[in-house]
Amino acid sequence: MSTLSNFYYFYKMVSYTTKHSILTGAANKEMEKLNDHSISLVVTSPPYPMIEMWDDIMAAQNQSIAKEQLKGNGDIAFELMHQELDKIWIQVERTLSPGGIACINIGDATRTINEHFSLYNNHSRIVSAFIKLGFNNMPNIIWRKQTNAPNKFMGSGMLPAGAYVTLEHEWILIFRKGGKRNFKTDAEKQLRRESAFFWEERNVWFSDVWDLKGAKQRIESPESRNRSAAYPFELPYRLINMYSVKGDTVLDPFLGTGTTTLAAIASERNSIGIEIDPSFIPIVNENIINATPVKLNRHIQNRIEQHKLFLHDRSNDETKNEIKHFNSHLNLPVMTLQETELRLSFINQVNKLENGFEAFYTETAKSAHFILKKHKISKQELINF
Repeated sequence: MSTLSNFYYFYKMVSYTTKHSILTGAANKEMEKLNDHSISLVVTSPPYPMIEMWDDIMAAQNQSIAKEQLKGNGDIAFELMHQELDKIWIQVERTLSPGGIACINIGDATRTINEHFSLYNNHSRIVSAFIKLGFNNMPNIIWRKQTNAPNKFMGSGMLPAGAYVTLEHEWILIFRKGGKRNFKTDAEKQLRRESAFFWEERNVWFSDVWDLKGAKQRIESPESRNRSAAYPFELPYRLINMYSVKGDTVLDPFLGTGTTTLAAIASERNSIGIEIDPSFIPIVNENIINATPVKLNRHIQNRIEQHKLFLHDRSNDETKNEIKHFNSHLNLPVMTLQETELRLSFINQVNKLENGFEAFYTETAKSAHFILKKHKISKQELINF
């Protein structure tokens, strides 16, 4: 019986759990301990080469990086930094199962070295590394970060020829190992169906431009805060639900404050997080304890509420066709046949383990029967469902 089939058996027969390991150490060294093909999805955001806040942690991996920076050799330092990341990407290729996906959030960098301002294309260098490893680069996502900074325009201000555009987006690079993932057993196929997402979610999630606010940081240590650039919870939550199924194992080799672990818990996936900075581990633990189960359950419930609002708006639009499908688990209409077996579960409790956490789940309570009436449905009617 495969690991996923085994998860499905317990998922159907008894109260089921997911495990979330948190490891401390250099990512490439810790990943060497993982079995081949044991990971279904990688979601991570590495240190950004040539961004000053990560200079020290990059130089700690290779002393030549700092030496080249002092010499003013920006291009050489850039390449040396990426060669350190290449060690992790090699392990990603080894540990990912066939058809597995790697999602890498990265920003490009701008920097002045020896009075010469230049762009350092981190995203294109990572794409090149993954292609050399045999991955297929799938359509990428542009994360357009919302900002209200009044001084975001840099250079010569209002005068031509000396100004330059600011970087207001980051990349979410999507790579697949080999061809499409093959769901072989009936149990695996059923878990895939139950891991479906709503039709209207798909239309937003699979757009190539995401508008998401950056995550607020609550980090006491100044040194740790200076090295943190956590993405918002919604980013890994979407990716995990887009590119994996329940019971899969998600890996984040640059765990940071633990956002990927939280998203995996909320998505009924197992996870492994690796963090090189031991000062982050108490932050990870605190974030998970503070967010579970109440905050994560609120996010899950919000998906249902947003779907009900979608039903309300569509039912009041006379130009739209009737919705013909029904999800008996949620007791709600859905747009497509593929959504009829979608199942969402709430987190019952999360227990602290020696090196991680264990999450327990219960099924969501059914919504009151929701009938798409021929007359318009009021928002108050919808709230009562």
